[in-house]
Amino acid sequence: MNGRHEEERRIYERSVRLILLLALRKVCPGAKLRVEHSIGYGVYMNVEGVSLTAALVRSIEEAMREIARQDLPITKDRWSREEAIAYFDRQGQLDTVRLLAYRPFDYFNVYTCDGLSEYFYGDMVSSTGAVNRFALRFYYPGMVLLLPGEQLDGPPAPFAERPQLMRTYAQANECSRILQCESAADLNDIIARGEARTFIRVSEAMQDRAIAQIAERIVARGARVVFIAGPSSSGKTTFANRLSIQLRVSGKQPVAISLDNYYLNREDIPLGSDGTPDLECLEAIDVPLFNEQLVELLAGREVELPKYSFYTKKREKTGVRLSVTQDQILIVEGIHGLNDRLCSDIPSDLKFRIYVSALTQLNLDGHNRIRTTDVRLMRRMVRDHRTRATSAMETMEMWDKVREGEEKYIFPFQEKADVMFNSSLLYEIAILKKYAYPMLLKIDEKSPYYVRARRLVKFLNYFVDCDKESEIPPTSILREFVGGCTFYDEA
Repeated sequence: MNGRHEEERRIYERSVRLILLLALRKVCPGAKLRVEHSIGYGVYMNVEGVSLTAALVRSIEEAMREIARQDLPITKDRWSREEAIAYFDRQGQLDTVRLLAYRPFDYFNVYTCDGLSEYFYGDMVSSTGAVNRFALRFYYPGMVLLLPGEQLDGPPAPFAERPQLMRTYAQANECSRILQCESAADLNDIIARGEARTFIRVSEAMQDRAIAQIAERIVARGARVVFIAGPSSSGKTTFANRLSIQLRVSGKQPVAISLDNYYLNREDIPLGSDGTPDLECLEAIDVPLFNEQLVELLAGREVELPKYSFYTKKREKTGVRLSVTQDQILIVEGIHGLNDRLCSDIPSDLKFRIYVSALTQLNLDGHNRIRTTDVRLMRRMVRDHRTRATSAMETMEMWDKVREGEEKYIFPFQEKADVMFNSSLLYEIAILKKYAYPMLLKIDEKSPYYVRARRLVKFLNYFVDCDKESEIPPTSILREFVGGCTFYDEA
């Protein structure tokens, strides 16, 4: 099994999670697992009904290894809706019961191993012996399931502690608890009760407050340059505009600089592994010129900013002249904003770094998480179709390369951020579904992206449509993708 294939990685993870459930049943009878979110190549999880310790987690891991050694068969059966709901109700998995009640089909594929049946929205391996490379680590108050790195036949990737990311997820989960929306069924219930309008308003208000607090921190530090970085479709551009508004409220005059204008001419950009120009690498940027002009601007001197043409793929002969005052803050948006090499000539106390990402806090149920990358992919699909007439398949064709660039140039630097901002909105999947669902259905089984498309279709089937799109503010981050954002030149 080639670990570079994303769908195969997901099959591997789902199957290891089934082994973990079997081990928990043996070591901690009655305990309930809740899968939370990814952390590096691992998955963070909580267990209800027992207080985890390092020793207990080691016992669970050993039980997992014994189950893998036994090479127990994993069978797939088709259950009726009534049969599945009755079974999971007996198991006390009420979140799964509520989830299945919303799915618009009468039958479900359920996987069974050693008497334990579970519902996963995706394929599994045929036996437990096929997934024997994993590790389990205690990480208070939960644990991390460590999976192989680049290759699935290799060892589990080492644990990488990411305190900033964990705090941001914890804050997101707290918002979910406040809004009483922690699963797909919770969101569906809110929409069914006719409470979507208020829910959208409160969700947006929470983001407004978070952005205002970030602006206050920038002003309190006396920072002169704000760097905004994050993966594709995280909403960086809209966030930067909303942050500028909050800085104006604090009496500052922000000025935006785009790193895109510092691209080298296309023939001077280093080639990637596929032989094409690697537009994602730091070496594609004229870093010396950027540093030189940043120093000049902070010293109060005028410079001529470069202007890059993506049509000619070259820097234009004349740029834009700019100077700033002491009350003006420079806002720089670009994927390398957290990399120290980008602006090594500027003292740290004059810089403020922000990492923006859509860290989805909703789960389907306790055992099935919603991946941040899936939501970002749907955002990108919807936006590219609206702005570039790009099909879902065309977006998927370039997505793997985008993800490769993120792994190399963005994620390794995320912990260097002064603050992380979660651009995810709890209601957004119910809005994106209207746009993404019909696009995904057009990908036929002959496409190499058919399996991915069908997985996303299955995932979206758990969400009911929300007809309150008109309630989304024109400055919402979601407007960057579905349209109607007043920060851009749209009618």
